[in-house]
Amino acid sequence: MPPPRDQQLLVKAARLYYEEGRSQNEIATALQVSRSSVSRMLTAARERGIVRIQINDPTGRDMDLESELTARFGLRDCRVAEIHSGDRPLSRVGDLGARWLLDNLHPGQQVGVSWGHGLQAVVQHIPDEGGLDVEVLPLVGGLSAVDSAISGEELVRDLAGRVGGRFQRLHAPALLTSKAGRDVLLAEPSIQRTLDAARRVQVALVGIGSAGHGSSASLVKAMSLSESERERFDAAHPAGDVCARFFDAEGKAILGPTDDRVLGVSLADLAAIPLVAGVAAGPEKAGGALGALRTRVLDVLVCDSSLARALLARDAR
Repeated sequence: MPPPRDQQLLVKAARLYYEEGRSQNEIATALQVSRSSVSRMLTAARERGIVRIQINDPTGRDMDLESELTARFGLRDCRVAEIHSGDRPLSRVGDLGARWLLDNLHPGQQVGVSWGHGLQAVVQHIPDEGGLDVEVLPLVGGLSAVDSAISGEELVRDLAGRVGGRFQRLHAPALLTSKAGRDVLLAEPSIQRTLDAARRVQVALVGIGSAGHGSSASLVKAMSLSESERERFDAAHPAGDVCARFFDAEGKAILGPTDDRVLGVSLADLAAIPLVAGVAAGPEKAGGALGALRTRVLDVLVCDSSLARALLARDAR
């Protein structure tokens, strides 16, 4: 432990610099020491815990977790909402997602949107100001199996209205009860045109589901799988879904009956889009989000700190 006099000198130098805003030259004159001595005192004050620097980010982001997720999963960008007691994770994630989207959308671009509560939160946090000449397209058909407020059709229209852009409709359901039924709709020229345009968007915003929970469970139920088809699906150990396309814990696409009945872009289509951002909140989404990251479809992840920590812990197993 340094002598009391030295300790008092460090405290005095620190108070003059951090609390009173004095320059190091002014402190050197006041303490009758050299400027280099003042610099060493301030460094020693930090090292000995006399001074503790805390950075409060007004955007509410946890940049340490962002850096860790970016490095761990090879992301181009990541936004993590720092969650405190009383916060609503979905709302905080929606706010960060809206800021990310507005930062990355440029006039003349096309943006694709899937569906879900996470995307609904993003859209609701975008100011209704217009002025952004973009086109919004659905990545999947309509979803009667979920709340209409979070369906892609509703979110596409709402987002276009808020940014002052145009939108296209996909006049078809996302889920069919057979591959034959889906193929009939895929042969329709208007549906082909919309899906082709969706595959060419420059930016995509997608929700992430976790298998067996919430809307992901509703998707499987809506497909009216036979007993053998359901057994085949379960045997593939689904982890989650993006755009109603399921994958396992390692990010491998689950093909077969569940994939054959979806009318929308595929995981391969998403991987070809230049910039794809996934949105999710809550530790219960960890299984689905981890699988989604391992598909290598996502370039960006927007989530909350509880999900970020759960992802890192699960990936370390």
